[in-house]
Amino acid sequence: MFDILIESLAYPFVRYALIVGVLIALCSSLLGVILVLKRFSYIGDGLSHVAFGAMAIAAVVGLADQMVLTLPITILCAILLLWSGQNAKIKGDAAIAMISVGALAFGYLLMNIFPTSSNVAGDVCSSLFGSMKILTLTKTEVVLCIVLSIVVVIAFVLLYNRFFAVTFDESFAKAVGTKTRLLNFVIATVIAVIIVLAMNLVGSLLVSALVIFPALSAMRIFKSFKSVTVFSAILSVFCAFAGIILSILFNTPVGATIVITDIVAFVICSVIGKIRG
Repeated sequence: MFDILIESLAYPFVRYALIVGVLIALCSSLLGVILVLKRFSYIGDGLSHVAFGAMAIAAVVGLADQMVLTLPITILCAILLLWSGQNAKIKGDAAIAMISVGALAFGYLLMNIFPTSSNVAGDVCSSLFGSMKILTLTKTEVVLCIVLSIVVVIAFVLLYNRFFAVTFDESFAKAVGTKTRLLNFVIATVIAVIIVLAMNLVGSLLVSALVIFPALSAMRIFKSFKSVTVFSAILSVFCAFAGIILSILFNTPVGATIVITDIVAFVICSVIGKIRG
């Protein structure tokens, strides 16, 4: 098995998949802590369904680069959900559920009315649960992912204190002069970028696992915001790396394997948390 692993790592596409998977997991975990604490855990699932609908539109109109359409639409929906806050007539979870179901149904309907291949069911399944596209990444796509990931990490580090304030007490942060609406705009934009990037890794139905599980696992053991954020990032990177390696060794779906790895890590962290009291 070790020989198989060494042989696999000799191929560039395997190394590309590991780089992209680790970077996506890192970015997802950083924003995941904020979203879980703000009670917006489900937004990852909702936005991934929006991205699925946008991908269907891009495929129907014949766009070579689907991200040109998918990314702006996903960012717009993220802004509408997070930026509107409590002023919206339809609140948080209800709005996410409506957009999620609507986009999923719209995308599936388009793919059936205007099929772009003879295997519509296979295309839908790959989009929802992930495909082996993560193992066919080009060098350009890897570079794009690296650049976007660096931007996300830098933004998180520079705005860490402001994110902390908005996460725990948005009303107080606004009262002392923090531009909370602008910060929510930044959070919405970043999470939308992460969702679009992660869809190639785990698919639209599983993408929220990358956002939620590392944060929840870290919260089983640690209590401070900084400790939870750091451990969540480390755990997410480890699970993504291990999941991709296991999927290569045992020929299993990449996305599902990563999610199962995250679930196992959550169970272990829960046990450790109970032992520590």
